Amino acid sequence: MTAPIAQSPGYRGSLMRWLLSDNRHEKTDGHSPKHSWWQVMCLTGVDYFSTLGYQPGIAALAAGALSPIATFILILLTLFGALPIYRKVAVFSPHGEGSISMLEHLLPWWQGKLFVLCLLGFVATDFIITITLSAADATAHIIENPLVPDFFRGQVIAITLGLIALLSVVFLKGFREAIGIAVFLVVVYLILNAVTIGVGIYQIAINPVAIADWQSVLFANNQNPLQLIGISALVFPKLALGLSGFETGVAVMPLIKGDKNDTEDHPRGRIRNTHKMLTTAALIMSFFLLTSSLVTTILIPAAEFAAGGKANGRALAYLSHLYLGNGFGTVYDLSTIAILWFAGASAMAGLLNIVPRYLPRYGMAPDWTLATRPLVLVYTAIAFFVTILFQANVEAQGGAYATGVLVLMSSAAFAVTLVARQHGSKRSMFVFGSITFVFIYTTIANIIERPEGIKIAATFIGAIIVTSLISRVWRSTELRAEAIEMDEMAQQFIAQESQRIIRIISHRPNRGTEHEYDEKEIKTREDNHIPSSDPIIFLEIKISDPSEFSGKIKIQGIQIGDHRILRSQGAAVPNTIAAILLYIRDHTKKLPHAYFGWAEGNPIKYLMRFILFGEGDIAVVSREVLRKAEKAPERRPVIHVGG
Repeated sequence: MTAPIAQSPGYRGSLMRWLLSDNRHEKTDGHSPKHSWWQVMCLTGVDYFSTLGYQPGIAALAAGALSPIATFILILLTLFGALPIYRKVAVFSPHGEGSISMLEHLLPWWQGKLFVLCLLGFVATDFIITITLSAADATAHIIENPLVPDFFRGQVIAITLGLIALLSVVFLKGFREAIGIAVFLVVVYLILNAVTIGVGIYQIAINPVAIADWQSVLFANNQNPLQLIGISALVFPKLALGLSGFETGVAVMPLIKGDKNDTEDHPRGRIRNTHKMLTTAALIMSFFLLTSSLVTTILIPAAEFAAGGKANGRALAYLSHLYLGNGFGTVYDLSTIAILWFAGASAMAGLLNIVPRYLPRYGMAPDWTLATRPLVLVYTAIAFFVTILFQANVEAQGGAYATGVLVLMSSAAFAVTLVARQHGSKRSMFVFGSITFVFIYTTIANIIERPEGIKIAATFIGAIIVTSLISRVWRSTELRAEAIEMDEMAQQFIAQESQRIIRIISHRPNRGTEHEYDEKEIKTREDNHIPSSDPIIFLEIKISDPSEFSGKIKIQGIQIGDHRILRSQGAAVPNTIAAILLYIRDHTKKLPHAYFGWAEGNPIKYLMRFILFGEGDIAVVSREVLRKAEKAPERRPVIHVGG
């Protein structure tokens, strides 16, 4: 028999009810509508491909004339590093859990939870900066358009905040994943980029002096090709923005249509189509990264990339206006603004999925985080703060964005390496271990060069850990049971006592012998004056994983001699006992009496044992859990403490 445990708080006031109503957008679960892999690629592409709006300009600022060579190294890392890693991630987490979930399972207990919290800090950095950086770059395309009045050129921060606020309004109203819009935006945007890059290549072809000028700058210090490659290898971590999009790609896997014979346990068709999606996206992006880097580096004067320059944060837009006129350039700007704004929507949707997936399950977030609207307001406030902090500067936010992307990719590579080690594949472990090393080097190099990224991530990590621990302590005395399931023998034990007082003795087994239960029963009857004619049932709770917060409780009935025993597992002993007592009350319509012994020792020590290890002063905490779960004292199971 399985019974759900439901706690539905009542919210007063229309505003609170509206804020806390669960208007979450369609979840990417097994019941979501399915789409062709190329359509879902466009959904991830609003994040991945939109980086073309600012990547060439950031690359030119970071690497100068070496930008095409450094970009080529980045492409090698994309195709032979990130792509193989995330193809493996897709195999091991086909339901959209991503690499964080892989590490959660590979690193259990508190160390796994702490590691996940740290990674969530980098996820927050990645997605929040995606929102702010995309909005800032959209603003750059607005104010640099020659048809826009001069008044707007001094309103960079205000326009950026307005775009973020508009994004917030959309999610407060209720966002639905719009694959059709994503397909339209991506197709139009890639076509416009292809036209702009094609015209740029034509201009280079008819003006070979531009190539000669670039080469003269490239070899100004008489470096040989090997030296240039070495220098490019040192500076390419600054271009890491071009790696974004892979984590989002595996997160939306459940939206991909698989084969008819796919099952949720073995979705082989979905995995195969996800591989197609990841590979195609990587190849398309690699082509555009290399060609855009070449044409912008060769055709745009270096001074225009700097702050205040016409190509700052909008290198391809600069070329579209220069060679194709303001009409085409304005269309390009509008397309870029739209896809950058939609990239912010993709990031916001990702954030709204991350918190409910992890923190409430750990007990590290309050119940209101299960509703979309309060989270939207929190994330919007953070995005406002980051935008003002960086003065809506695209290049200044690039380091923080790259840090978040690289740490997530390093963690994915590490997770895949651990899986290869578990499977005993030395060759795979060496290959993926080498890729992990490259990503870690890239991450460290990026952090050293642009430490603002790790500072922001550390701020997010610190805030998440502190608030999570406070929430965990605050919620520690909740019932913490999603459902209760009793086997047939356990049900028989309870049914036998349904017509009289149900007496439950809490017991921690040692050897589990009949003599041990005899002694425990005799002592409990003496301490609590239980008549010898009244039957008793032993209740034993074994700690499973104290770092978990809630889950399904399974109860097994055991007979040892004349003693009847209910055995179960739980993350915390007192909470599990309280849930079982309430279950017995609800199914027998009688109040059970539970008997405990006094705990000897320092109460502070027991408090810490309860929070960290799920034990502590069982009787006191069990009563407190019951008090919070059942407000009416006359309906509360009775707790007896003796000895």
